[in-house]
Amino acid sequence: YTGYQFGNYFRIDMASGDRKYITPTHELGDAPYRWNWEAPIMLSSHNQDIVYFGSNKFHRSMNQGSEFETLSGDLTNGGKKGDVSYGTLTTISESPLRFGLIYTGSDDGLIHVSKDVGQTWMNISSGLPKDFWVSQVQASNHVEGRVYASLNGYRWDNFEAMVYVSNDYGKTWTSISNNLPKEPVNVVKEDPKNENIIYVGTDHGAYVSLDKGKSYMAFAKDLPAVAIHDLVIHPRENDLILGSHGRSIFVADVSALQQLPETSDAVKIFSSEGATFSDRWGNVGYYWGGPYEPSTTFEVYTKSSGKGKISISMDDTILKEWEVKLDAGINYNNYDFTIEESSSTSLKEQLELEEEIVAKENGSYYLQVGDYTVTVTMSNDEGKSKLSIKAPRERPKRKGSK
Repeated sequence: YTGYQFGNYFRIDMASGDRKYITPTHELGDAPYRWNWEAPIMLSSHNQDIVYFGSNKFHRSMNQGSEFETLSGDLTNGGKKGDVSYGTLTTISESPLRFGLIYTGSDDGLIHVSKDVGQTWMNISSGLPKDFWVSQVQASNHVEGRVYASLNGYRWDNFEAMVYVSNDYGKTWTSISNNLPKEPVNVVKEDPKNENIIYVGTDHGAYVSLDKGKSYMAFAKDLPAVAIHDLVIHPRENDLILGSHGRSIFVADVSALQQLPETSDAVKIFSSEGATFSDRWGNVGYYWGGPYEPSTTFEVYTKSSGKGKISISMDDTILKEWEVKLDAGINYNNYDFTIEESSSTSLKEQLELEEEIVAKENGSYYLQVGDYTVTVTMSNDEGKSKLSIKAPRERPKRKGSK
């Protein structure tokens, strides 16, 4: 499905190239539908043949957009005269937990809910700031009655961050804007795997909350100060995809974030993939190439910024330690599996190796097969994780070999 401004949408068969214009049309004698510049459209997560579409009314197709039926009256406060449509729907969301539980939001401040696939609608805007653009409404992935909403007031010279949550299908609303800066909010999304995590996109960047909106941290590193208009969390890859205004798409791996509990420790290090040991570590394989130097990445979470240390140890014997700069949030620190020369003798004794651990061609000493502890310390706080170096599998002998 693809489209352009004011609800002009097409269904394209990628195999044959056939395309069909699917925009609903009003009945003869009725007032024309009013379409937003970015008219909301979505496929039902319960049945991909079902398409939901919003003008100033709610439309549903059961056959991939070939035919639509209008299932509501005007879900806005009504249009206004002008060269751009006003009084239009801006967002649609269906609960992934219950088929037919649908929410809509409009550009003039109204939010409606239907619990019967659009047959009846209830205005649930009471308790929210009036008249502002509803930039996003999202049904929860975890609790049926929970729904999030963001409002954008910059068209009224109101630059407050406005993010709300309801746990009773919109009967009552609670602000979860808290320490968000004064930036108009364009999108709010709940993490599909961790209900404590909320992502927010504003006119100046993106933010994440690990405690259901009580506090937020900025996605600052590698993300420019640019308007974020949409967020999607890929369910398989655990990637957060951010759609910006004029600066392309940004992708962030949030799998580490998703593992954080609401009351997280001040410092936490996530388990590393480890590695399979190789005699080639640190050696030059071919004269035209450099030495083979493996690496892994430690994902470290800290509640505050500051200096810290990472150490690799076995049975409380530190084999390597180095200082790192840690920012509040998730940090990524590379490690090359090397140890200090002075630690090689201790490691040999602990592993009861027959041969000395010697420097490789690049001058480095490396971890051997075994289980190690990775410790991150920051002030008086620390986090620990395991790091395993596995033995290489023996290659099967060829037939006839000795």
